[in-house]
Amino acid sequence: MELFLRDRKFLLSQFLILCMIIVVSCRGPVYKPPEIEKLTYHFSRLSVNQSYNVFYGGTNIHMTNNGSSAEIILDKSSGSGLISKEKYYYGFFNAALKLPAHFTSGVVVAFYMSNSDVFPHNHDEIDFELLGHEKRRDWVLQTNLYGNGSVHTGREEKFYLWFDPTLDFHDYTILWNNHHIVFLVDNVPIREVVHNTAISSVYPSKPMSIIVTIWDGSEWATHGGKYPVNYNYAPFITTMKGIELEGCIKQQKNNTNSSSILTSTCSKRSSTSSFDPVDGEGFMKLSSQQMAGLDWARRKHMFYSYCQDTKRYKVLPPECTAK
Repeated sequence: MELFLRDRKFLLSQFLILCMIIVVSCRGPVYKPPEIEKLTYHFSRLSVNQSYNVFYGGTNIHMTNNGSSAEIILDKSSGSGLISKEKYYYGFFNAALKLPAHFTSGVVVAFYMSNSDVFPHNHDEIDFELLGHEKRRDWVLQTNLYGNGSVHTGREEKFYLWFDPTLDFHDYTILWNNHHIVFLVDNVPIREVVHNTAISSVYPSKPMSIIVTIWDGSEWATHGGKYPVNYNYAPFITTMKGIELEGCIKQQKNNTNSSSILTSTCSKRSSTSSFDPVDGEGFMKLSSQQMAGLDWARRKHMFYSYCQDTKRYKVLPPECTAK
């Protein structure tokens, strides 16, 4: 009897190992991120209806939980999106997102900053783009940025996630100040763009809105457009909460000499914590712990960087070779 139980335990353990191998082969290796200071804990979380207005596709936007969260929806009629009520010049910007499940090829969920409405020919942009998948492949996370209309040079980097973004909410964060731009996922830095001489001419430099959208990227999003959106699986629903918008709010203020003259002023949110992402010393550079997290994310999860794409660029952009 004891021998039977031992053999049974052995077979069960082998079966579990086989299951794990199958899961890993379908989803890729799953790694546990290192322990990192949670910057999102330093700032107050806002409701969606406090922070955002409808950008487009209003019938496909549903406020939930009394406006503390929202669903943005893509179906055959339209995509949808929300835009921040304020424009910001530097700061810390976060959204917690839960993405659509199942077959999502061609679907794009974006959390980004832009001022293309004000500067259509000279705009700035800082992008998170989550690209849907075909078959059993995972969502892909793409980051990008443009400064002063530099749209002819894509600065994309692409990552596989270390979690299933359809099962729960995960934080996507942009830190932007005069020192650097940092993209973070669940507080783990995955990309840092240091503001130095090499990139200064294309470093985002003007106030921007924060925008969240879901839309049809069939022409390019999944393997260059190989797999378009299949609306048999619609509606595609992204749920959003966990809003953090802390930084320099760009405002228009009457000039004291003449009420007809407007001057631009910058103010901090009155409820901001003692942590200052615009001017605070703790946000000027990554800590050693954050640098370790950045190294971990890039070694284990990044699979494309424009700085390694010598087929696309015969001469790499200057920041790629700067020391």
